[in-house]
Amino acid sequence: MLDIKFIRENKDIVQAGAQKKHVKIDIAELVALDDKRKEALTSIEKKRAEQNAISEKIPTASAEDRQKMINDMKVVKEALQKEEDSLKEIMKSWQDMMLRVPNIPDMSVPEGDSDKDNKEIKEWGEKPKFDFEAKDHVELMTKLAMVDFERGSKVHGFRGYFLTGDGARLSFAIWQYAMDFFSAKKFIPVIPPTIVRKQFLYGTAHLPGDVEDFYMTQDGDALAGTAEVPLMGMHSEEVLDAKELPKRYLGFSPCYRREAGAHSKDVKGLIRVHEFYKFEQLVLCEASHETSVAVHEEINRNTEEFIESLGIPYHTVLNCGGDLGLGQVKKYDVELWVPKENTYREISSASYFHDFQTRRLNIRYKDAEGKLRYAHSLNCTAIPTPRILVSLVENFQQADGTIRIPEALQKYMGKAIIS
Repeated sequence: MLDIKFIRENKDIVQAGAQKKHVKIDIAELVALDDKRKEALTSIEKKRAEQNAISEKIPTASAEDRQKMINDMKVVKEALQKEEDSLKEIMKSWQDMMLRVPNIPDMSVPEGDSDKDNKEIKEWGEKPKFDFEAKDHVELMTKLAMVDFERGSKVHGFRGYFLTGDGARLSFAIWQYAMDFFSAKKFIPVIPPTIVRKQFLYGTAHLPGDVEDFYMTQDGDALAGTAEVPLMGMHSEEVLDAKELPKRYLGFSPCYRREAGAHSKDVKGLIRVHEFYKFEQLVLCEASHETSVAVHEEINRNTEEFIESLGIPYHTVLNCGGDLGLGQVKKYDVELWVPKENTYREISSASYFHDFQTRRLNIRYKDAEGKLRYAHSLNCTAIPTPRILVSLVENFQQADGTIRIPEALQKYMGKAIIS
């Protein structure tokens, strides 16, 4: 969330940022509401002071004056109660609007309405040219008994799947390799809880906007759609030691997404499923734009290097304003080549937020001068399964229907070919 003082002093900039992100909010209306909030607080403080002054005089007053003061106190108390009730309603509206104010996108973020307007900034790898009719991942994995969609749908329903045999083994191989790869980059592995309190969805700015995409429990908690949510909650309401920054975590967790509104989109195979596993890079660093920019480039590059080590062609795109989340300042997507579809598919997103999330979650540290400051937060997908299997098996398929295993994974699989 943005600081209300910053919003008041930069109304035009904040409104322009919302427009670039295609977020409908009237900043002038918020400022007017904030004026009402401040006026109500001032009036309430004045009446409380008046009430306290009368209370102090009552014990030493004469009987006649005491009764008058008691009557005056009753009038002040009733007026105070009305103003406090009014303030509650003002605060409810104010807090709702504050939660909907988007972070300001970086100047380098291009204009655009959706992911179709994202800008390619890098392309890597040679796309395979097959001298046979290429198959999609569904056919390849089904014939090799790596996946069972029919029974998955029977047990889970729409978008259900079982990874079986070498499909499961390949997932374990990717997880083990990812642990080694990202641990070597000084990330601390964490297995966080995936049932999270709703407040942390607001803290990470997934709510109020993405409410339909979460599975909620009967207790009002949620099944997290990314390890980002519990990892950010881990240090909420804490003052960190500046010497420990940056904190680098590699979260591994099951993830759950309802994919609300996507019932007719990517319905075939493993592209868009309701439950999956994901390694997530998360960093808390000092409150410096320059540091955030540097770490953002670093964590995105980590994922690019991981993909390169597997030999899968990809490109990286800079997300346009209309494809940014509420809290994101800037975001890159890494998308892998899917031969049968003749297109790229997203595998990773890298974002930085400045203090948008940490202000909501009250994550602070003391700087060199001893001043409390909100840390900056960043996150980036390290690798998700089973989605990566789509590109992996399609790019490494062979004419006889077998699949070559990338060299980096062979020691974890114990073989070079899936047949």
